[in-house]
Amino acid sequence: MGHEFSGVVEEIGADVKDIKVGDRVAVYPMILNGVKPPNEDMFDGFSTVGLHIDGGFADYTIVSEGSLYKLPENLSLNEGALIEPAAVAVQALKEANIKIGDSVAVFGAGPIGLLTILAAKAAGATNIISLDLSETRLELAKKVGATHIINSGNVDPVEAIKEILPNGVDVAFEVAGVEPTFKQAIQSSKIRGKVIVISIFSKPISWNPLEIQTTGVTLASSFAYEPETFKQTIDLIASGQLNAKEVITDKIALEEIVENGFKALTEDKSQAKILVELSGEK
Repeated sequence: MGHEFSGVVEEIGADVKDIKVGDRVAVYPMILNGVKPPNEDMFDGFSTVGLHIDGGFADYTIVSEGSLYKLPENLSLNEGALIEPAAVAVQALKEANIKIGDSVAVFGAGPIGLLTILAAKAAGATNIISLDLSETRLELAKKVGATHIINSGNVDPVEAIKEILPNGVDVAFEVAGVEPTFKQAIQSSKIRGKVIVISIFSKPISWNPLEIQTTGVTLASSFAYEPETFKQTIDLIASGQLNAKEVITDKIALEEIVENGFKALTEDKSQAKILVELSGEK
């Protein structure tokens, strides 16, 4: 397992040309076929390092040279491990074609939701509304750049958004992966607004497409990311425009990954992004 990771090159194969031992690198985990254009290639038989082949939850892993991106000197390995999830958010912003001054609602304040807020801020969005059931995560959302926070368990989220922006938001990002937030994202969008689904749904939902037919709302999805987006994300973090390290809430050792990693993320809403330290920088 492990598809969000960075590291130091320990050995190279005989045909490797541009990477050398000692290079600090981030891993682009998408396994591409290289046949179709980049924006199609990432969906052409979806598979990744860390999900379909061995990944980063190990002291050593083997990846192809084309999957490695050298880290700028001012980026730590910690920040390098955040490039992958941050790229998910950056790609979603590109799919939404966010413009300076746009308003956005982000449904879900987990790691990807927080990074989506950071990316929206970097892209020039003004009103950035974060919605979640956890006050702790909402406070994190406010810390990273949300201009408004709404606890969906205490108020009607759609009405609360309309109190801030009577016409609704330009773009709603669904990052929770449940039926209620999917519908709320659509209902809180302005006429001819956009809804971008980023989350992974664990089961089917019931929904009437008439909800978008009567408002002109565009429904789209964003799941993977192009190599160009991965490189752009590196540049955004290196320049300080996207301060990804703000989402780090803990660092643990590999042997702690079950109790203090997976279980903590499931049970402790104060946790957002937990980094696993292996070798390399501390």
